[in-house]
Amino acid sequence: MTAHASPPAAGRSPAATAFDALHTRHAAALTRQAYLLTGQPRLARRAVRRGFQLAWQRWPEVAVAPDPAGWVRAAVYDHALRPWHRLLPGGRPADGVALPDDADRALREALIALPAPYRRVLLLHDGLGLGLHATAAEVEASTRATAGRLTHARDLLTARLPELGLAGQPPARQGALLRDRLAAVLTGPADDGPATGEPPPTGAQVRAGGERSARRTTRAAFGLTGLFALVTLSVAVATPDHYAGLPVPPVAKAATTRHPGPDTNRSVHRTHPNHARLLPEVR
Repeated sequence: MTAHASPPAAGRSPAATAFDALHTRHAAALTRQAYLLTGQPRLARRAVRRGFQLAWQRWPEVAVAPDPAGWVRAAVYDHALRPWHRLLPGGRPADGVALPDDADRALREALIALPAPYRRVLLLHDGLGLGLHATAAEVEASTRATAGRLTHARDLLTARLPELGLAGQPPARQGALLRDRLAAVLTGPADDGPATGEPPPTGAQVRAGGERSARRTTRAAFGLTGLFALVTLSVAVATPDHYAGLPVPPVAKAATTRHPGPDTNRSVHRTHPNHARLLPEVR
């Protein structure tokens, strides 16, 4: 009798095992990036959770993607930068989280003050070190537009934070200086900035949440389809099975005048009904 073999990852499927490994490797870093983008710890956590849930729902697509981590990152950034988040309670940046370094706080505040497209391009290019073409592909913009956003973002940071030393530097040097400063903010303990007092979710919890979300979406779609079918049936039952045209007003011909001839004594006089249309009489 051989010894009992350990079950493969507690009975998880290969897809679940691969997803959990992806989540373990990248969730903490993506949380810090989302926090740098938004200044809101809870929104950063929510964006990362939503990004991984979408990845699990579309795992056959994500698993064969050239860069699965990049796929999730794009989904996280999309969710984090949606403008309607500002309308939610606590939707303001930097909602009372103390930062250990005043310099980091100034840099975070300067980044949050940038327009969202500039913020995203700057973080991808100067923070994560993506090339210009890769950055343009991820933000779904042309290379020229992406370069313009990057230049404007650097100019705004130069004006807001002179201590960065970006003024008068060539673009390559500006990128290197920003990369060093952003790397210090993006590295460190997993929950240095976006700590919310809640433990980060595990890959299994994210998968379960994604499956629940997919079921809710499916039920809502079926419910809307059923409601539409019910309304259509009700309209069909209430509508008559034949078309009744609108009444046509009577048509009156122009009154005739008396003409000399054999029938001089006969004349035809027609009156004009009220609201009747007059049509010329062809002779």
